[in-house]
Formats: sequence, structure tokens, C-alpha cells
Amino acid sequence: MPQPFYILFGFAFTVAVAWSLGRMLFRRLGASFYRLEEDALAFVAGSALLSLAAFLLCSVGLARKGVLLAVGAAIVAEAIHRRALNRSGKRFAALSGRWKVLLAAAGGLFSLLYLVNAMAPEYSPDGSAYHLGLVARYLRAHGFVAITTNIYANLSQGVEMLFLWAFAFGRHSAAAMVHLAFLAALPVLILSYGRRQGHPAAGAAAALFVYLSPVMGVDGTVAYNDAAVAAVVFAVFHLLQIWDQERNNRLLAAVGLLAGFAFAIKYTAFPAVIYAAGFVLWKERRWKVLRPLAAMAACALLMIAPWLVKNVVVTGNPFSPFLNGIFPNPAVHVSFERDYSAQLRTYGLASRKEIPRQILWRGDRLTGLFGPLFLLAPVALIGLRRRPGRRLLFAAGLFALTYPANIGTRFLIPALPFVALSMALAMERWGTLLLLVAALHALASWPPVLSRYCAPTAWRLAAFPVRAALRRIPEEQFLIKHLPEYLIARMIERRTPPQAAVFSFGQVAEAYTTRRIIVNFQGALNERLMRTLWEPMAEDFQPRHRWVFRYRAGAFRKLKIIQTAKVGTDIWAITELRVYNQGVELPRSNWKVTAEPNHWDAGLAMDGSPVTQWRTWDYLKAGQFYQVSFGSATVCDEVRIITSSDHWKAERRLEGEDAAGHNRVLADKATLEIVDPPKDLRRLAGEEVRSHGIDYLLVHQGSFGQQDFRARSGEWGFDYLESTNGADLYQIRKAQ
Repeated sequence: MPQPFYILFGFAFTVAVAWSLGRMLFRRLGASFYRLEEDALAFVAGSALLSLAAFLLCSVGLARKGVLLAVGAAIVAEAIHRRALNRSGKRFAALSGRWKVLLAAAGGLFSLLYLVNAMAPEYSPDGSAYHLGLVARYLRAHGFVAITTNIYANLSQGVEMLFLWAFAFGRHSAAAMVHLAFLAALPVLILSYGRRQGHPAAGAAAALFVYLSPVMGVDGTVAYNDAAVAAVVFAVFHLLQIWDQERNNRLLAAVGLLAGFAFAIKYTAFPAVIYAAGFVLWKERRWKVLRPLAAMAACALLMIAPWLVKNVVVTGNPFSPFLNGIFPNPAVHVSFERDYSAQLRTYGLASRKEIPRQILWRGDRLTGLFGPLFLLAPVALIGLRRRPGRRLLFAAGLFALTYPANIGTRFLIPALPFVALSMALAMERWGTLLLLVAALHALASWPPVLSRYCAPTAWRLAAFPVRAALRRIPEEQFLIKHLPEYLIARMIERRTPPQAAVFSFGQVAEAYTTRRIIVNFQGALNERLMRTLWEPMAEDFQPRHRWVFRYRAGAFRKLKIIQTAKVGTDIWAITELRVYNQGVELPRSNWKVTAEPNHWDAGLAMDGSPVTQWRTWDYLKAGQFYQVSFGSATVCDEVRIITSSDHWKAERRLEGEDAAGHNRVLADKATLEIVDPPKDLRRLAGEEVRSHGIDYLLVHQGSFGQQDFRARSGEWGFDYLESTNGADLYQIRKAQ
């Protein structure tokens, strides 16, 4: 069969199974909908259940194509048997002719643009890296694998579980088309809300405002999750409005599932749970609401808990890769989280005053734009005079609360439908003007027009790749042109054996390789090995400082080095700690070491290697310590700490515990001595990396040390294999 057949089958099968589950759910709940809104709500609600089913299959190692096909077919067959797919419900009153024409013309044209781009080979940065890279890995392993070297594997992956169903049959493009299904469902829900509330023109306009927005088009046609979050969040809002009208408490079970599903897709969507619970409590201030509210909470927890439990099992932190200061763990460093979060809050902008310009019409620095239409967003404030407007603006504000944590344009997408509806309601009284505004938005969002005012590098749809979608242009040819990392991934696939582990200095298109990629910043071990590789080339990282504590000889059971500087951005570290008595180093027999923070790496300061360090991986705080327990009272009079020079602000005090268990200060300060590092740091660093099961090294163009690796590969113990797109691939030799 031609490849487009498998793409369309994977997409259609996944959507059909989700829709069938949703239809059966609503039949069971006795819900009554208009036909149009029922189809959209059924798909979104059924997707939550299908995502949960995929999670369970991955958990028991049954994520296989045959199993997915059998389970999906059984679900559709059951829905047919129960007659859940039979059309029922009322029809909405007809829209006016003018809005029908605009919806058909603009909506149809953009839908064709979106369909073609979604069917084209997947080349989005994150989709080709971790969104589908993880999905492909789960399918190869037939289920979840414990991944501690990729922070993105710790995020909730509710939509990725749907991608897994589609990817099994149609690969990358089928997964992207599942995301497109959410983008298509969203305007249907917005239009349905407007018509149900008696504002059909406002609903039609808002649906176009959202659906035609440039960032929605590019995001919703790749294997991302933001359009899905927006659809699920708005479905929660819409279902609550229906519940408020009909007071069918069984609907709250579906609300809970969807609110929990929002969190299961993306952590930043957690306000959906707060909104759902708050809305019900506000509307029903009676004790009898507690039971349905508890059922709603239980359904939300059903969707949320699996991801929290998975993270606890794998990393020890339910909210990994965040909140590591509250849930310390060996998988993600606190310092990384702080630096990463700071980057997401700024995106390198000189000032936050640049944000409106970026998200409205430039779109390059914050990855995407909504379009100049939303310069009119302040008119939404007119809606504060009426209850529907206040509800919409409250929801918009609530779902925008998490935006300062990541100021990328797409992180405002969950709030967009509410802003659009508020704007449309405010302008509805102007009739023809609202129609004209929607038409101008369509024109301004069409790719040739869009390119005239957005930044040249703005993230947007810029082409109509029909031949690529139909695979008349070979997929590889298309990817070589549009995804630079593709050739690098294929080089890895070609030059390394199956099951190989590759340490990479940058992100790789992991969805296009079966090898295990360990990117330098995506985990605690990754960062530690990156520093090991940098050490021979960066003088400040080399063990050139020796801090010496000398004190009156005595018998001690424990020695503790305490960091006393109260605050600072340095990270305290110890490369080697040695204990002496009368100038003779004591043998390290049966010693136990611990540290706070990062006790997991405490042994690195006692392993005899000059290329490994115990580091706090947290900023300086008074009370951080490293402790050695001898097991019995041991006579000593000197402690030497060998370390790097990149933490000048650290201050140290030495304490000891005597045989009677009494603690006392042995030395308030240490004396600094400058020493020469070992000559063979490069060889030792290469051996250290290989000792962690890593056989290959990928050095991207412009990476620190690229020229050193090339010129001195023999000293490192590396064998050069190949280069492509500026990235060099090396094999790490086994230690002699």
C-alpha cells in the first residue's frame, strides 16, 4: 500500500476509537447534546480514555501494533453494538448565510492547508526530537522504559499516548494528524458554545479567530500538544456550562476526566482542575454537591495519578523535572531547573515589553504569533458588563496564569479561545463589522500575506507541500531539506550498532533513529558527563586547588566539611578528599560518606579519579556539608580537599566527632595551595564517559571543544567516524 494510506489509516483509526469511547461515555452518563457539539465533545472525552488505555498497555508491556489494533477494533465494535454511534440530539438553528459562506470559504481553505502540512513528513524541532522520539522508543520496547537521562520523558504525555496509537500504523505524520484532529475540534466547540448561548455570530467569529491564527496552524499540524490542551480546556469550560443549564450531575464525571486529562497533557494546564472544582462549588453551595464533586475529583485523579506515580517510580519526584528542591532526586539537578526556568521566563529578550510585538506580529523570538487581529483584544473588557463575558475573561485570566513561567507564544494558546470569544461577543452588536474583522483576520493569516509582516524566521506555515504529503517527493528528500538534524540521525543509525548509546552535545531528531541518545543537558548524569568532558579543556574545571585543613591530632569517628557562605550562585564541589596523619595518607577502608545536598554522588569525591566530582548542584547555602564516617575512632591531623577553582565564594569549616560522640570545630578555615593537574585528563575523561555504557560521542558544530576533539582525538581515546551538517561522530575506545 502507498504510504499515505497508512498515514490516513493510523490517524482515522485513532480518532475513530477515541470518538467511539466518547460516544459510549456520554450515552452511559445520559448526556444530551446538540449533534455538532456531541461529536466534538465525544472525540475529546474519548481521547482521555484512549490515552489512559495506552498508558495501561505501556505499563504492562503490551504496546504492540497487533494489540493496539485488536483493542481499538473491539472498542469500535462495542460502540456499534451498543448503538452509541447512532446520531441523536437536536440540531442547532441555522447560521446566517453570510457566516456560512465565510466559515466554508476561510475554514475550508485553511483546513486544506493544515491537512497537507500535517500529512507532510514531521520536521518540527520538538516533535522530531522527544514527542515522537519517546513514542517510538516505547513502541520498540512494547511499553515504558525507565528513562532518567531525558527530562522530557518525565513530563506528562497524555497526547503522546494517542500519538502512540497512530504512530504504530502510520508513523510520524499519522501522529501529527491526531493533533490536527484536536485543532479541528476546537473551533467546533467554540461555535457550539456560541450557538448554545444564543450568540451564533460571536461563536462563528471566535472560531475563526482561533482556528486561523498562525500559531494555531503551525502548532496544530505537528506532533506537539498545545492545540490539544486548548481543546480539552475549552471542553471542560463548555461541559460545565451545559451542566449549569441541565444540572445532570453525572456530567461531572466527564468534566473530571477532561480536567485531569488537561494536566496529563501538559503540567501548565493544571488550572483546569481548579476551574472545574471552583465552578461547581460556586454554583452549588449545598452539601448535596459533595458526592458528585468527589466523583469529579476521582475522575480527574484517575487521569493525573498515573503520571505522578510513573515519575515517583523512575525519578523519585512526582512532578519531575520541576520542584526538585521540594522532591530531591538523582535524576535532575536543582541548579539545572533554576537555570532552565530562568531561560523559559526570558527567551533571551532584553525586556518583557517586547512580548506583545513578538506574539502579535513578529513571531521569531517567542516561536509563533497570534496575528495583528489581537491588537483588538482590549475590546474584550466590554464583556465585563455581562455575566457570560465575565466568565470568559475569568477563564482567560486563569489559564494565562502559568504564562510567565514560559513566555513562548504557544503557552498562551489555552487562554486564546476565551479571549477570542470575549472579543467576538463585544463586537457582535456591530454585525457586519464583526464579519469584516473575521475576513481580514483570514486574509492576514494566509501564508503569502503573513510573510509580508512577520519576521522572516517566524515559526509559521509557509508552504503548501502537496507532493510531500502524498509522498510524491520521497520523505527522506523532504526531511534533508527541512530538518538539518535528520541527516545527523541517519549518520548515527548508519555508523553505530543497534542498542548503541550516543552522548550528544545537542538535540538530535530522535524520532528518526533507534539508538539511545543522551543529550548533554537533559539529566543529572548528562550534566555530570558534560562537565567531565569539558574539564581537560577548561582550566577552571581542573583539579588545581588544594584546600588543606591542619589541626591538633586526635581520634575521630567522623569528619564533616561544612560550607558556611550564606548565599551565592557558585556550586560547591570536591574532586578528591584525603585524610592524613603525620603526613601519611590514611587508607580508605570501610569508610562511609554522605553529603547534603546530592548525597547520591558523595562517593565521587572518594573514587580516586581526578575527572569526577561530588557537587552540590545547587547554589551556595550555609549548612551544606560533606561527611566521612570512619566506622571507628581514627587518629588524624590533616584533611586535604582537591577541587576546581570555579566556586571561589565557597567557605569551608571542618568539624569532627570524637569517640565519645561529641562534635567540635577542628579548623575554621583552610589554606589554599595551587597544584598541577594530572597530564592524562583527556584519556581519563574518555574512559569515565565509556564506563557509563556510552560508546559514541556526537559533537555538534560550534560546541565547546569541537576543535580539541578533532585535533587530539587520540589523547581522548576517540576514533573519528564521520561528519555531517557540521556534527562529528566518534567512537570511544575501550580502556586498555
